[in-house]
Amino acid sequence: MRAHLVLVHGSRLSSTQWAPQVPLLRDEVDLTLADLPGHGARAGEVFTLARCVEVIRDAVGAVPSGTPVVLVGHSLGGYAAMAYAAAHPDTLAGLVLAGASATPTGPGAAVYRGVAALTNRLGPERMTRVNDRVLHRLYPAERIEPVIAGGYYFAPTPAAWREVMTHCRPSMLARVGCPVLLLNGQFDQFRVGTRAFLRACPTARAEIVRRAGHLSNLDQPEAFARALLRFARRVTDSAPRA
Repeated sequence: MRAHLVLVHGSRLSSTQWAPQVPLLRDEVDLTLADLPGHGARAGEVFTLARCVEVIRDAVGAVPSGTPVVLVGHSLGGYAAMAYAAAHPDTLAGLVLAGASATPTGPGAAVYRGVAALTNRLGPERMTRVNDRVLHRLYPAERIEPVIAGGYYFAPTPAAWREVMTHCRPSMLARVGCPVLLLNGQFDQFRVGTRAFLRACPTARAEIVRRAGHLSNLDQPEAFARALLRFARRVTDSAPRA
């Protein structure tokens, strides 16, 4: 049985974030790349978690009936995926939260506030220059140019992280019965709450992408893709047969 992965990107980027993974995944699984509200093809939409849930619902609903769906979200997309899974726990065969294992309250919220504050302080033009410079320094052109080609989307960032800090908690996963993978880069500050997520969700397990930071799918594209494929195979092997 062939799984269908619905991939949801992180903050400030678009579905082209997954460009490094597409050629590594498409021979073994089917793919849907979704843009969040305020990003990519949905740049004109207002960002709310409720609207994110609708967008993901439409993407999942478009998958042929009977196909195991694995929802994969990175960072902001991970929290959107969590919100979807909490609202529709019976529609998924698997859930992957990548770079989204920090509880956005108390001291952990500083990470999110910092992202929003920096975006506001620098403004879109300077943020574009900073992002371009940093990403070109970190990654080879053939890896990062297709990602950058999708554009940057800074305007939704403050509202998006306010939504996450207001609504997202590990307890949202309590009713999620499908297998859950917490996939984090070794040096990702967003994995500081992994234990809380594991306690909240008995079906969850954690995996580390070695020598990777928050953008683990860009830092180690092959290792990230292998982790998704291992998880997809686990999900399909355990799926009930018609």
